[in-house]
Amino acid sequence: MNTIYLINQTTFQNYEDISVNIKPERLNVFIKKAQDLDLKPFLGHALYYDFLQHFNSDGTLQDTAPQPYKDLLNGSEYLDKYGHIVLYEGLLPTLVYFTFARFIEADAVHYTATGPVIKHHDMGDPVAPKDIVKLVQQQRSVANAHANEVEKFLWDNKDDFPLWRYNGKNKSSRQSGPRIRSVDRTSFNFPSGYDPSGADSYLPITAFMN
Repeated sequence: MNTIYLINQTTFQNYEDISVNIKPERLNVFIKKAQDLDLKPFLGHALYYDFLQHFNSDGTLQDTAPQPYKDLLNGSEYLDKYGHIVLYEGLLPTLVYFTFARFIEADAVHYTATGPVIKHHDMGDPVAPKDIVKLVQQQRSVANAHANEVEKFLWDNKDDFPLWRYNGKNKSSRQSGPRIRSVDRTSFNFPSGYDPSGADSYLPITAFMN
């Protein structure tokens, strides 16, 4: 099965200014890692794999894909159970910033025959390792903030996503290494009408705040 990339270099241009000189195949390495190690645990394997079945090989969503999947990816405007208008941006910014964090973290180091080396540039100095860590944390903070919006969308429309099961461990199973734990523990503003302990076996929100 060919790898399906849900985003590409053009997608990044809507969110971050990255060099056009970065080879697409290099960026694809980090997109795949973000999909496999960040997005898949976040959505859950069942929903993630079913979601991918509705994509073309070029990463575009099929016209015949269910409307909820189109809304999950591209965003939508909907009314929540209280009649409030919610403007949901879609899944793309979440994946972009998870990818961007992984790219920043790995791009500072190149692996050679004699071992890993720090990159040097003719037009500037390389960023210090401690500043790289801060940049990675900042991008993961943004990614997790967008992920919270995806999570709210899934809760608000859970009847349209029968394969989705909330798992509090997903918030702490994302990429090892530098990350913002405090964002992972952000108190999510669930409406009082949600019943995490109900028959559909959703975990209580406090499960990921310990």
